[in-house]
Amino acid sequence: SQVTITVRAIPAGDRTLTVNGVGDLAAHYTNNATFGFHFVDVSIPAGYYNAAAGLSGAPLLAALHNIIKAHTSLSYSFTATAFHNTDKRPDGNVWDVYSDVPGGTPPYEFAFGPLGSGGSEGIAYNREHSFPQSWFGGSVLPMYSDLWIIYPTDSKGNSERGNYPYGKVGTATWTSLNGSRLGNCVSPGYGGTSFEPIDGYKGDLSRSQFYVATRYFNED
Repeated sequence: SQVTITVRAIPAGDRTLTVNGVGDLAAHYTNNATFGFHFVDVSIPAGYYNAAAGLSGAPLLAALHNIIKAHTSLSYSFTATAFHNTDKRPDGNVWDVYSDVPGGTPPYEFAFGPLGSGGSEGIAYNREHSFPQSWFGGSVLPMYSDLWIIYPTDSKGNSERGNYPYGKVGTATWTSLNGSRLGNCVSPGYGGTSFEPIDGYKGDLSRSQFYVATRYFNED
């Protein structure tokens, strides 16, 4: 049901792969089977991290900040369009970290379309700032439209999370259909309300927080 293909030296941009002659055990063969995708070259340019070599702690953070601080800023309105490339599931639907079940069957999925809101799960998806926008003063650019911290999520899950920090929840006051939880925080150093995503996405969301602390060093 799946075929893995490795192709070298693809130019960056919108690309279409066409496959012919790949057959299954019943001798059914592909004929002009096509798959469109957007390729981003993520190879590290030569010397890119030289200024950070040998550093640690605050000097390393400052050096990394200076390396990445001049990123290309997008408009906030464009982020919903960018989701079609940045947060698309293999089946073509929206990749929502608050409803997806890695390796399992999600309780619902969203097709790409207009953003919306709803009083229960599965009605509409909208934009979630994993690093809450109120923490950096609201609609302040470029962080307000920074795709590293904006995720398409179920609007109900987004609403329940609000601007609470991520943390380990003790007793949940609300639990999403995929197991994300809202409740009292039992992580060391904070005793208020927190939001706990499922284990499968804690790494992704933690990396977003580390990115903010670096890209917006002394600005967050």
